[in-house]
Amino acid sequence: MKLNKYIDHTILKADAKKEDVVRYCKEAREYDFMSVCVNSCHVKTVKKELEGSDVKVCCVVGFPLGAMATEAKSFETKHCVENGADEVDMVINIGALKDKNYDYVKSDIEEVVKAANGKVVKVIIETCLLDEDEKKKACEIAKEAKAHFVKTSTGFSTGGAKVEDIRLMKSVVGEELKVKASGGVRTKEDAVNMIDAGASRIGASSGINIVK
Repeated sequence: MKLNKYIDHTILKADAKKEDVVRYCKEAREYDFMSVCVNSCHVKTVKKELEGSDVKVCCVVGFPLGAMATEAKSFETKHCVENGADEVDMVINIGALKDKNYDYVKSDIEEVVKAANGKVVKVIIETCLLDEDEKKKACEIAKEAKAHFVKTSTGFSTGGAKVEDIRLMKSVVGEELKVKASGGVRTKEDAVNMIDAGASRIGASSGINIVK
C-alpha cells in the first residue's frame, strides 16, 4: 500500500512560523504527499512553495472550535480559495448539532461549500465530543449539504481518530462521501488500520514517520 498519497501533511499549531510551514512544503514535495494542510493565513505561502508539484493546498476554516458565525466561515473559505486552496477542512458548529438545530448545521456547511466554488470540502465533526447518534447525524447532514468528506477530528480537542468512528462514519456516508482520519495518527500501523476501516485520507503531522 502506497501511503504517501493518503496523507495531508499537517501543520496547524498556533506557534507555527513561516519557516516551519516552508519546511513542511519541502517535505511534502520530497515524499509526494497528497497535500499540505495549514491555517488560512499560510495559504498564499503554501501555494507559492508547492508550485510545479502535484501536492495540493489544504486549509482549515472555522478552526478549531467551529463556533464562528457562518458568514465568517464563508468569508474565510472564499479568501482561501482565491489565494490558492484546493481543499477546505471546515469545523461544524458542534453546539448547534447538540442543540438539534440541524437546519443551522446544514446551512453552515452549505455556505462553506458554496464559497469553496467547486473545491473539495471536508467536514470536521469532532467525534470525541459526540455520542454515536450525533456522529451519525453529523455525517447525514454533511451528505445532504453536498460536502465531499467527513473528517473525525481537529486534533485540538479531547481525542483524535478511532477505527470504530471511521467504520461508523463510512457506514453512514457510503460511497457518496469519503472519510478522513485525523488526530493521533502517528505510525504506519495507525494509518493502515484507519484505511482498512474506510478512510481515504489521513491528516497527520507525523507523515514522514508513517511513510518511513
